[in-house]
Parts: sequence; C-alpha cells; structure tokens
Amino acid sequence: MEVHALAWAGLIVVVIGLITVDFVGHARNPHPPSIREAATWTVGYMALAALFGLGLLVFGGGEAALSFYSGWALEWSLSLDNLFVFIIILTTFRVPRDFQQKALLLGIVIALVMRFLFILAGIAIINRFSAVFYLFGAFLIYTAIKQVIEARGDEDDAAEEAEEFVDNRMTRLVRRLMPTTDGFVGNKLIHRHAGRTFITPLLIVVVALGSADVMFALDSIPAIFGITQDPFLVFSATAFSLLGLRQLFFLIDGLLDRMAYLSYGLAVILGFIGFKLINHALHENELGFINGGRPVEAIPEPSTVVSLAVIVVSLLTVALVSVVQARRQSRVESRPAE
Repeated sequence: MEVHALAWAGLIVVVIGLITVDFVGHARNPHPPSIREAATWTVGYMALAALFGLGLLVFGGGEAALSFYSGWALEWSLSLDNLFVFIIILTTFRVPRDFQQKALLLGIVIALVMRFLFILAGIAIINRFSAVFYLFGAFLIYTAIKQVIEARGDEDDAAEEAEEFVDNRMTRLVRRLMPTTDGFVGNKLIHRHAGRTFITPLLIVVVALGSADVMFALDSIPAIFGITQDPFLVFSATAFSLLGLRQLFFLIDGLLDRMAYLSYGLAVILGFIGFKLINHALHENELGFINGGRPVEAIPEPSTVVSLAVIVVSLLTVALVSVVQARRQSRVESRPAE
C-alpha cells in the first residue's frame, strides 16, 4: 500500500495525542480506575481502532483495512499474555494501586518506541533476505509448542519464569547507574534530596515493564509480519493494541487467572502464523537447496480473511471453554463436604 507522508504524520499525531490524553487525564491524577471507567476506556480504544480501519477502507481499500484489523486482533490477543507479566511486576514491586496507571502508561510508551525500531529493522531485513520468513516461522512454531508445554506445567514454574522479567539486565543497569530511594516518593520517578538525585522504585518498574514488553516483541513482531509487511499497517496495528493495553489491564487483571486455556489459544494462533510464514517463504523461495531455488507453491497461501477468522475463533473458543471450566470448578468447590 502506498502511504503518503501525511498519513504517517497523522498517525504519529494521533498516537501522541492519545498518550497525552491518557497522561493528563489519568497518570497526572493518580487513582485506581473503577471497572466501569476501565471498561469505558477499553471500548473507546476499540472503537478508535475500528474507525481507523474504516478510514483505511475508504482511502486504502479493503485489503489494507482487513490487514489492519487482522494485525490489530493478533497483537491484541498476544498482549493478553503480556498482562500476566505486568501483574507479576507490579505485585513484586508492591506498586500502590494509585500509581499503577502512570507506571503502565510510561512502560507502554517505551514499548511503542522499541517496537517501532523493531518494525523498521524487520522490514529492512525482509526486503533484503526473504528467507528470513523461514526463521520467523520456525521461531513462532517453537513458541507455540512452548506455550502448550508451559500450559501443561506447574503454575508455580510459570510464575517463576514471569518473575525473571522483574530483575532483568535493564533494571539492574539502572540500579547501578543511579542511587535508589528506599521506597516510593508519591508518584515521582526522580527525587532530589540533600543535593543528590535519586531514582525511585517507580522508575525501576517503568523500565521493567518496557523491557519486559521488548521480550514479547520478539514473537509478536514476526507474527504480525505473517499478516502484512506494510510498515504503516504493522505499526498502526501495534500502536492501537498497546495504547488500549493499560485500561485493559485494570479491566481484566482479576479475570486472567480464570483464562485457564489462554496459552492453548495463543499456541494455535502462533502455530498458524508460523505455518503461514514458512509457506510464504516457500512461495518466494530463493534457497538453492530447496527445490533448486525455485518457488514451492504446493499449498495455497491462506488469505487475510482466513487469518482473521483463525485469530477470532481461537480467542472466542478459549474464552468460552475457560468460562465453562471456571463455572464447573466453582460448582465443585461450593458443594458441601460429605
């Protein structure tokens, strides 16, 4: 899709505007959002994504709009996995509920900048080496298998793995570079005392959230390349999914533990996208040891409609089965002991 510079400028203005509204309206006024407030803002961000897609339909055509919706749905679904790690980070650092909005917002801003750089790097690599789709596809299939293994493993082991994100290299580096206050100083990131500048635990949390999301980008960015390689569509889908992530966190942080089969749904999505990337690489094959360097077109490439259907059906199935299982478990626990 041909994208005018004005379209990029407009997208950046929208992203900065939404961040500003979030910061002025929420982060600067520390408060734990109610379920109603979080739901309203979550629906609002989903409506904005829907409107953006309609704009693409008018100015870019049906394929561009469908690619955006598919990419947004994919990134949104993978973001659900991020929320579990965010909960671990905020709980481990004992971040007061009032300050969590600011920490999440600034962490998401870091993630947006890093993902934009990843997207540019990924596009540059794809344009030079189409064979990289083999690597992306294989990595996503490996990640899908890992999701299933972890889902069948001990929950305590999963929690321990998530806690590794809390004290990663980035947060340890920040601690070494700057002295840290003993506790939170309001919702400040930096605190001046006795002529010295200290960083607060809230800044460490922001760095932990941003750097943890970078690890998730290692599978989400290759995954969205399975939907589209257009940098404008990739970044816009990523931006809208991340910007709505903060309010989504407050809406479902108490419900994530009930999504018992989320990992299986994500495994299906990642496995499908991994297959799609490898199949796409075969269709553009340039490797001499595969079919003599000629394309392999034995299996038709799944359309964007099929990709969107797989994502939506997988998420709905996971939600339905998880709800049924949660109700069944609740009935069992409520039975009087014999």
